[in-house]
Amino acid sequence: MTSTRQTTERRGLRGTGRSQITYHAVDRVSPIDVLSMQEVLALLPQQPIWLKAGNGDRQACLRGATRIMEWLQTFPGAGWQQRWENSGADQGAQWIAVLTANDPRSADLSRQEIRFALPRLFAARLVLPSFDFLTDYGALNLYVNVRKVLSPGLFEQAEKAGTALGMRRNHVMSGLNVLTKVVLNSGKNLEELTEQDLLRLRAWHLQENPSRGTPSVNGAWDMLAATGVLPENSSMRETVRAGQKTTTQLIDRYDIKSQTVRNLLIRYFDERRPGIDFATLRGLISYLAGTFWCDIEEHHPGIDSINLPTDVARKWKERVRIVTMPDGSQRPRIAYLDLMVTVRSFYEDLVRWSMEDPSWAAFAVPNPIKAGDTVGLAKARRAATSRMHQRTRERIPHLQVLVDTTTSHLKGARDLLRAAGTVEVGQRFDVAGRTYLRTTRKSYLTHPGLALDVVLVQDVATGEVLDLTRVEDDAFWAWAAIETLRYTGLRIEELLELTHLAVVSYRLPDTGEVVPLLQVVPSKTNQERLLLVVPELASVLASIISRISDDDGRVPMVARYDPHERLTGPRLPHLFQRKYSWQPVVIGNSAIVDLIDATLARTGLTDPTGAPLSYRPHDFRRMFTTEVVSGGLPIHIAARILGHDNINTTQAYHAVFPEELIRAYRAFTDRRRALRPAAEYREPTAAEWTEFQHHFALRKVELGECGRPYGSPCNHEHACIRCPMLRPDPTQRARLVEIIDNLAERKAEAVARGWLGEIDGLDSSLTSAGEKLAALDKRAEMTDSRAVLLGIPVIREDA
Repeated sequence: MTSTRQTTERRGLRGTGRSQITYHAVDRVSPIDVLSMQEVLALLPQQPIWLKAGNGDRQACLRGATRIMEWLQTFPGAGWQQRWENSGADQGAQWIAVLTANDPRSADLSRQEIRFALPRLFAARLVLPSFDFLTDYGALNLYVNVRKVLSPGLFEQAEKAGTALGMRRNHVMSGLNVLTKVVLNSGKNLEELTEQDLLRLRAWHLQENPSRGTPSVNGAWDMLAATGVLPENSSMRETVRAGQKTTTQLIDRYDIKSQTVRNLLIRYFDERRPGIDFATLRGLISYLAGTFWCDIEEHHPGIDSINLPTDVARKWKERVRIVTMPDGSQRPRIAYLDLMVTVRSFYEDLVRWSMEDPSWAAFAVPNPIKAGDTVGLAKARRAATSRMHQRTRERIPHLQVLVDTTTSHLKGARDLLRAAGTVEVGQRFDVAGRTYLRTTRKSYLTHPGLALDVVLVQDVATGEVLDLTRVEDDAFWAWAAIETLRYTGLRIEELLELTHLAVVSYRLPDTGEVVPLLQVVPSKTNQERLLLVVPELASVLASIISRISDDDGRVPMVARYDPHERLTGPRLPHLFQRKYSWQPVVIGNSAIVDLIDATLARTGLTDPTGAPLSYRPHDFRRMFTTEVVSGGLPIHIAARILGHDNINTTQAYHAVFPEELIRAYRAFTDRRRALRPAAEYREPTAAEWTEFQHHFALRKVELGECGRPYGSPCNHEHACIRCPMLRPDPTQRARLVEIIDNLAERKAEAVARGWLGEIDGLDSSLTSAGEKLAALDKRAEMTDSRAVLLGIPVIREDA
């Protein structure tokens, strides 16, 4: 006797890197499928929940079970499972209304008998219900009663494990319900479940509700892993992530008809794969297998050789000049010349390899991409550099607005969260001139334990409901990301790979001063480098470490998934991690972009065309380069800080503003190149690098530190109180207040004595001192009041 049971299958989507998850049915049967109705009824009193029920409930349960089984016997089938499915009961809970419709008694009494009977019949394994029925039925008492019969002790352990993991009460209960669904559907006990059983439910979720995700399955997985049923430290997120595919799998996504060309491309990319990263490999395959060969096969069916006729090559080059958008519109292909270079290089590689290995000789054919087809590449790249410079010039003037908006939004979110925490649900309160109502969800009113750390408020004016916990968390990480990017010039992947171990200290040999350094792990150019941590950046890092540290002061160990390389790294104390529900995870690239976009939306900034201004993480790297080089930092040292292999790359990042400066800079560079070309394009010497590291010690002043550019003299005759380059030290705040008071007294005396010239100078000093005091207080507001031990490792002097 067989019936159906769900399973999953993954199929690659042609031309994409995603996986399509489909849900199929396989044979399944219940353990007591062949028992008679009387034998099944005799099993029910043996269940633990039977003894705890009253006599009336027991009788109602027997009546309901009898009615269900008598109804099932009216349908064909060799056993209860086949009758259940042939009746249509497995498709949903609509049959319950049909079954109770003809009952002369009250509808409530009739439905109550069915509700009493179903948990007992399912716990006895009369049938194995589908996920469709269980979801449609949706009665929570069904899962509660089943857990009292099937693996009750292990279900209690799973519940305790979920609480120990930091899961909210609603997540724990949802996870338990998911596990109960899988137990009922699979016919297994809880301790017998495997990863495939949970993946089967996940596949059903994604097929039925692709937009909702599967958070409950995540919780169920973690609870089982914590109880030892699944492997320790395993997670559904890491299990279902797409790893690196083989070259054959990447090529076969494009369904190439010619086996000769397919095998050639597989062999070609297997040869090149060790020398390039996975993201570059996928891009090249997209060009050669997709844009090149699939297009040729589509328009010239039956072609079986890369030795293309002239007419075929010409028509292909004409077609790929234009890109058709999803809405049917067309535009010129921006990367047309890059495509031509890629295809031309493919043919040139085959010719070169054939000279070393005769097995490639059959593919050494005339190149369809002539040298003339790539003419203009240098011009196109100069145009791209020009567009990049213009983009940087448009964004630098607005950077401070973005920073101020991020800071004020974080302060406002914290003030609102703090105020909401002081009132009860249903009470109103005012913050920053707006009235809010502390509210909650209906489920939280029924089960207060579900909302232990959720603070919900409603804006009375707009009716918008805000989860202040999430709002404050988003505001903090937007601030942290923007501040770190603008002070370091890091690439986005370098930012997300920062760990607690990356903050190290170094003692200057001459002065003995300890300076913090930020160690950037190898990324794009496989270069490890150190960045000097300025006080503002140190404050940001301290805030991050304070936020993510556990009660013992340790940063949680989390593995980061690299979406470009499709690899999951080792568990490390990553700095840019946050909790999604109960799970600490490293923030993703797209999440950083979304946080920056949300901040930009609050600024209301627009570009010259009037469209909303956009910033991407790499824009901060270009702005950082422009500011430090314009501030006097030698460009070859800037190249080392940025991790560039070629100084020309750094020059392309440097966007110069005034036209006069452009002409002067070019003339100066030309003269320097003619006189000392070798000295201008070299690694900095040990003496230069030491001087660069030590020059900060020469800028210690009374109120803090001078931030004037490297190698530049003081342009304000050491009038530090007025100088915008002064970075006040928070420990000198009292001294700054004392200076302000003294200036006010001097101004009062000057007014009394009529010293008008002195009044003007004192006004300027008072204004500057007041701005510095305000900036100092603003920075203090953004810094956690607790002292944060950064745990900075020390670089040994002999290293």
